[in-house]
Amino acid sequence: MRADTGGTVLAALPDADGLAPLPLVRLLQLASPALPIGAYSYSQGLEWAVEDGSLRDAATAQAWIGDVLECVIAPGEAAVAWRLLVAARRSEWTRFANWNAWFRASRETAELRAETEQTGGSLAKLALDLDLLDAPARAALPVLAPITLPAAYSLAARGFAVPVEAALVAYVWTWLENQVLAAVKLVPLGQVAGQRLLTVLGAAIPRVVATATTLADDDLSTFAPGLALASARHETQYTRLFRS
Repeated sequence: MRADTGGTVLAALPDADGLAPLPLVRLLQLASPALPIGAYSYSQGLEWAVEDGSLRDAATAQAWIGDVLECVIAPGEAAVAWRLLVAARRSEWTRFANWNAWFRASRETAELRAETEQTGGSLAKLALDLDLLDAPARAALPVLAPITLPAAYSLAARGFAVPVEAALVAYVWTWLENQVLAAVKLVPLGQVAGQRLLTVLGAAIPRVVATATTLADDDLSTFAPGLALASARHETQYTRLFRS
């Protein structure tokens, strides 16, 4: 006899990790490339690395993206996103505003700052349009302007009632997917090679999340001179597919 799979039953069934189907659906929506915030249009210096010849095949793409993931995203952007997710869930708005300002100040180039402000502003507007923000979150918005991407993402995750650790995993995955897709277009790489990169580099995400969630506040860092130089040089690159 088949079990009842009606909507009421399904809505109450958690998956193996305790994430119920509806929050999982909302998490997939937040992590979807279809999210209309324009994140796909930025390469974060990767396009210049291709132009320079530093990134020329699947192996060098894996090295470049993997190094940024481990050395910049883990102790920097993911660690800030974790603090923002927790602060949003707890309605700690002063702490939330401080980490939003910290992340914006950590952007080393005009390109990186424009990216986080443009995508963050687009996501915040989308969250408002979808009625995801309750009164306390709406009241916090004026203090946050210009809002960064991890801050806007955290507000959307709060509105969708997505568990904070799952939300962080999806945030890092979205960054990784965008970088791999940029490499697929620019090197160029085949689709299978791109999926292979996602498989290999995606295996590092649990370690990235562990680092981001256990670092002390004073140990956060986005220091990456090579990445900053690549981003700055991309701003004046003669031929570009990606925004700067």
